[in-house]
Amino acid sequence: MGAAGELVEVPLADGARLRAEYFAASGSAPHPGVVVLHESFGLNDDIRRIAARFAEAGYAALAPSLYSHGRRIVCLSRVMVDMTSGSMGREVADIHAVREALAAREEIDGDRIAVAGFCQGGGFALIAGTRPGFSAAAVNYGAVPSKRSTLESVCPVVAGYGARDRLFGRAMAERLEDHLSALGIPHDVKEYPRAGHSFLEQFPVGPLAPVLRVAGLGYEAASADDAWRRIRAFFDEHLAVGGRPETA
Repeated sequence: MGAAGELVEVPLADGARLRAEYFAASGSAPHPGVVVLHESFGLNDDIRRIAARFAEAGYAALAPSLYSHGRRIVCLSRVMVDMTSGSMGREVADIHAVREALAAREEIDGDRIAVAGFCQGGGFALIAGTRPGFSAAAVNYGAVPSKRSTLESVCPVVAGYGARDRLFGRAMAERLEDHLSALGIPHDVKEYPRAGHSFLEQFPVGPLAPVLRVAGLGYEAASADDAWRRIRAFFDEHLAVGGRPETA
């Protein structure tokens, strides 16, 4: 079970409100922050675990439920369609509204905020990072646009992909590396030979475990540990954070 965060509501431009959970950072304020974006399963206990881990590392974390902008089934369908079509304007606007809500908190340094996403959220994190406001983006097995120009204004990017990932594996890792290198964007993109899709996540799978293994999905401890180390180091560098103890 993931640790529960403080329930908050983020006001949106159309008058709606997005549900989110806030995880207070350890240490003395002002804190850097990170917006944590879920995969297609939504804001679940494992995303809460990940957000809490950021908080333990000194980054106040705000994890929105991207499906709470309207009725969940409709929103889930729309988010998936937007991801596959490359039209993510509403979701990116929602993510930046979450960033603004995090930056407005008294204990947060609004100039030091990153975004981290997983699968679907990884693709959103990459595109959200092309708009001003984020100092760095962690793109974990997320989709990468085919047009290099889409990423011209993206913030520094750290990314991890699994070589056994049949959804967003080697092709996306190579594409992202090529785009960012050509554009001169600071980055750290790594492919993990033993990992598949969702290798950072520990969601319960029950009787579906054998199916997921065949499909190349699931947690891979060594790869996950290295990815966390790289994310922490990259965020510390680009958000000017230093001297924080490593967490398990």
